[in-house]
Amino acid sequence: MSKKTLVVGASLKPGRYANMAIELLNQYGHDVVAYGKDKGKVGDIDIQTEWPEGELFDTVTLYVAPSNQEELMPKVLALNPRRIIFNPGTENVVFEQLAHQAGIGVDEACTLVMLRTNQY
Repeated sequence: MSKKTLVVGASLKPGRYANMAIELLNQYGHDVVAYGKDKGKVGDIDIQTEWPEGELFDTVTLYVAPSNQEELMPKVLALNPRRIIFNPGTENVVFEQLAHQAGIGVDEACTLVMLRTNQY
């Protein structure tokens, strides 16, 4: 089943995990929206530099360091996704607590591993 996913911290660089996640999510048939600092394409997915307000997402997967998450927290929480995936290096106790309080599920996990092991 396709899970509409917002990749936050999308990168044009092929070696970055966010880039790999966009590619793999797309390969697995998920509807992917990529949000990042720089416009461009990852495969056939456009990286948006405008926040996708008002869209419905099953999952938000984060590729942004905690030190750069402050302004993203209210935006992500306002989307009210079913879950937020904190990929390695993005874990943030405050953000995770706010998500729990809002009734949003939290996974500290690797999106790539979750996809490849059918846990997504």
